[in-house]
Amino acid sequence: MAKKVLIITYYWIPSGGSGVQRWVKFAKYLPSFGWEPIIYTPQNPEFPSIDNSFEKDIASDIKVLKTPIWEPYNVYRKLTNKKNETINAGFISEGKKTGWKDKLSIWIRGNFLIPDPRRFWIKPSVRYLTEYLQKNPVDMIITTGPPHSMHFIGLGLKKRFPEIPWIADFRDPWTNIYFYKELKLSKLADQIHHKLEKKIIQSADIVVVVSNGMKEELSRLQPKQIEVITNGFDEDDIPTSKSNLDVKFSISHIGLFTEYQNPKNLWKILSEICNENPDFKSNLQIKLIGKVDFSVIESIQQYNLDSFLIQTPYLPHNKAIENQQSSQILLLLLMNKTGNYKSILTGKLFEYLAAKRPILAFGPTDGDAAAILTETGGGTMIDFSDEKTIKQTILDYYTSYKTKSLVVKSESVERYSRHSLSGQLSRILNNL
Repeated sequence: MAKKVLIITYYWIPSGGSGVQRWVKFAKYLPSFGWEPIIYTPQNPEFPSIDNSFEKDIASDIKVLKTPIWEPYNVYRKLTNKKNETINAGFISEGKKTGWKDKLSIWIRGNFLIPDPRRFWIKPSVRYLTEYLQKNPVDMIITTGPPHSMHFIGLGLKKRFPEIPWIADFRDPWTNIYFYKELKLSKLADQIHHKLEKKIIQSADIVVVVSNGMKEELSRLQPKQIEVITNGFDEDDIPTSKSNLDVKFSISHIGLFTEYQNPKNLWKILSEICNENPDFKSNLQIKLIGKVDFSVIESIQQYNLDSFLIQTPYLPHNKAIENQQSSQILLLLLMNKTGNYKSILTGKLFEYLAAKRPILAFGPTDGDAAAILTETGGGTMIDFSDEKTIKQTILDYYTSYKTKSLVVKSESVERYSRHSLSGQLSRILNNL
């Protein structure tokens, strides 16, 4: 008889973006390891994008519990005169620079909506799930954040059902996430965020994180147990027949593109090579698929590269996979700002590896992502400021493109398949 695991997640089908994929895929494969997932998610959430392509991953008889959530975004829309706009993830500004009303709303969000704007769902969720669990026992509870309010639902249930093991899954950091300082926190608010983060880390039976760097960071908060389960790729998503490669020398970025990832030196070098090499100029193509901050477009225009740009606001996951496979080069961008971002390990990296196209990556050369690129031979990690290496790498890739030999032989990527990672998760659940 299958054991039951209650998974508490804000992001669920039909949400698009990276936040939904991790637990949709776990829910897909856990039954093959003897665990029946039960999903608890909002009835009326605010998703930055919609993607129905994940419906194929989930069995029609999976139990999904939903209750209404109140979120303050309508107040934000009235304040900023953005009545019909969707809420952007990751501090993306697509159309204009941030105005004072936006800055005010960010300050309110950081200082008063702690840990995040979904906090108003915590108490009603704990009440609802307490009644549910009294009649429908489960063997395990998992919360996944961000939003980190989900973990406080888990904490509330742990107090009522101390015998049920609780796992807190951190897909991203909390106080070390790249936009944390942009919240303009008061000293008191900063202390509260850190205190609450520590409380969750120490209260959960197991903390699960996505990288070794995150494990090292959060281990300082003394969790009872901490495990690493990276993100990955689903072999079922990979087309059986290979897509035709782009005719042009395409450099493609797929996913959210913030101002903190903007590789200004890449645009500078591409512009230089275009001026030096007419053949390169005739073949260059820059493809940006997903939401892109306006500052990135400004940089591309500054270096006179806008004529090479093809921009697509959003593609369903299956179409994004096709574009990964057809691109000549895949662009992976971590964070180009002050701070320790060595632990960043995006889900995009693993899908890029599965596409088996060369990965041109920018970020810490001694970080977790760089180690995986070296281990698999999937691509090259370059420091954002290293203009010499950027130029030489681009020219080397272009030479291979011209001779139709631009390939990579990614090795050992199977360990990052969603099925393999679900097996890893099931072993942790069984040990609990």
